[in-house]
Amino acid sequence: MDRPSSQRSEPREVLELRRLREDQPDLASAADLQIQLLLLQRRVQSRVPLPKMNLESGYLDKALAAGKPILVFEQVPIDWSDLRFLIRSTAEAMRSHDAIETDDFRRVDVLARDAERLPAAIRNWYEAARPASSGGGEIATAIAGLEPLLLQAMRPFLSRCADAVMARTVFQGWSEGTCPLCGGEPDFSVITPAAERMLICARCVSRWRFHQLACPFCRNADRSKITSFATRDGLYRLYACDVCERYLKAFDGRHAPRPVMPAVDAIATLTLDAAAVQRGYR
Repeated sequence: MDRPSSQRSEPREVLELRRLREDQPDLASAADLQIQLLLLQRRVQSRVPLPKMNLESGYLDKALAAGKPILVFEQVPIDWSDLRFLIRSTAEAMRSHDAIETDDFRRVDVLARDAERLPAAIRNWYEAARPASSGGGEIATAIAGLEPLLLQAMRPFLSRCADAVMARTVFQGWSEGTCPLCGGEPDFSVITPAAERMLICARCVSRWRFHQLACPFCRNADRSKITSFATRDGLYRLYACDVCERYLKAFDGRHAPRPVMPAVDAIATLTLDAAAVQRGYR
């Protein structure tokens, strides 16, 4: 029997999360929240325009050669009405899953309603996470602690930029552990069938090649100071650095039945997060 049209029209990530929810009931709440966030973001992303930047391949490659993230805040195509909708809706979804404190929920609501403060707050969130050499700095007190929520709300705008830029460049020559597009840190990675490691930005989901083993956070490449372990099925790995005590998860695409899906794989690997934290990594 054919599936209902509503199911057929759902993004593959949502279908995979529903399957994960059935296979691993302990992850049901996290999967349900992720589904809500994906569907909210999808409502907005389809109408986000191209970034306000030169998208010629030659220009992008030349800009990358300067060694700084190439997307500045003014180039992000933000529709402020859509962003306010996403901020409030993301907060509601997180509250329904006990993923946000009551005080933080109130702070978000006040921020989303303040048309004057919101642009400055979002600029600060965007720029503060960039490397210090590219203007990064301290997060404003007014939004401290709200970073994960703002990341989800900004995802449609930033991922649209990433899609447009990655269609024209492969970030050749970029060797930093931070994103060549927005300057964010990676929160996932993928091992390609060719055994290359691609880092995936936590903010815009850009992908770029990086050293197969080195820690992207402190550049430690001493194998004796890198701890690695994997899930039983070999689909996921975790690399933990004994120097900076941070870790990064990886999807091993060499024998995987599907491509990496960060929104799905982040939930599927929550047990790896727990194992890493138990061992003292962060």
